[in-house]
Amino acid sequence: MNTGKSAVSGWLSQPSGWHVRAVLGLVLLAGAVRVGLRAPDGGMDNAIVVRAAEAWLHGRSPYADRHFLYLPAAVLAAVPQALLPTGVVRFLVPAGVTAGLVAGWLCALRLYGVPWRSRFAAYGLLGLALGFTPFGHLVRLGNWTVASAAALPFALLLVCRGRWTAAGLVIGAAVAVKPLLVPVALLFVFAGRWRALGMVVAVPAVASLGAALVMPDPAGFFTRTLPFLLRSDDAFVRLYEASPSAVLARVGVPQSAATLLAGCAAAAGVWCAWRRWGRGDEGPPRVVECATMLMLSAFLVSRPSYDHYLLVVLPLLLAGALTAGAPARGPWFWVALVPQVPGFAWPWLEPMTRRAFKDAATLCLLAGTVGWACAAGALRGRCGVERAGPYPDECGPVPDECSPVRGV
Repeated sequence: MNTGKSAVSGWLSQPSGWHVRAVLGLVLLAGAVRVGLRAPDGGMDNAIVVRAAEAWLHGRSPYADRHFLYLPAAVLAAVPQALLPTGVVRFLVPAGVTAGLVAGWLCALRLYGVPWRSRFAAYGLLGLALGFTPFGHLVRLGNWTVASAAALPFALLLVCRGRWTAAGLVIGAAVAVKPLLVPVALLFVFAGRWRALGMVVAVPAVASLGAALVMPDPAGFFTRTLPFLLRSDDAFVRLYEASPSAVLARVGVPQSAATLLAGCAAAAGVWCAWRRWGRGDEGPPRVVECATMLMLSAFLVSRPSYDHYLLVVLPLLLAGALTAGAPARGPWFWVALVPQVPGFAWPWLEPMTRRAFKDAATLCLLAGTVGWACAAGALRGRCGVERAGPYPDECGPVPDECSPVRGV
């Protein structure tokens, strides 16, 4: 693969010093301990799931709390926390979220063949921890989005090694915990990997059905949670939603028009992902750009859509910065991250209830950047590569078919 090596990328690929790794470890540890000292329940979002598990243990319906938006399998997954002492949970949860984000970053690096001990690996994670506000938000909230942030890079790594069924199991397990990665199922459709797609569907279905059968309200997810998600009429939730349909409505655009615009943008994103897959060139960028475009398209139209959802796709995009032609090589990728720089006060957007406008700007710019990369590559092709069949060798070495002189 052409990695576009330069003096800078070559320097970043070299091993980092022990002091850099020590600083990185200290920053990550300090962030987790800080949350443990301030949040007695391990984070507001994690507490919602734990309360649902406690309700089930006491014979009540977990879905009595309308803010519990997960599948029934998540209730059983939260039971161990409900049985642990609070003093343990308050430190265990932020540490676990941090570990999940680190695992996702390492898998994303492995996708592109970047050494874990390289300067890029250390500085990239340090930049996420210190320079990307949603990283701290996710650790502080203890949100289970971390399961998707760790599962998606791991699944794509398996895809690049030809292990589609195993990738489907990983995605299915993540969906059973939190149904955030459902849009990635389209990747399996594009590739025609029906057995793997079956795993994506079967794992959460079986796990949730089994969990629902031992609950006092087996259909609670369909009778309470789905109507809440479809109506999205919670005033508190609306203040933090970053999807264009929510943000445009807050500035006076009719809700129907805002939803239509967001839906059109999401449909365009899915088309870009489909065209990117059809381009058929080999290498991790094809898999990563297609998957991240599908996720960003879903974030554009989904309700709710929060800032920490970006951590599902950003590490994957950032890890490709050393690869020629990657979206992270373009200026708009970095412009999109500017609103998320911690400590910078934007005029009229200082209150926390208005940060959704900054989050929407980042989401839309990232979606546009990745969409442009997908569409541009699909339209121009790569050295005349035609549409691939349903079973290409996605991540094998690229043959020297672009050289005008064979054997050179």
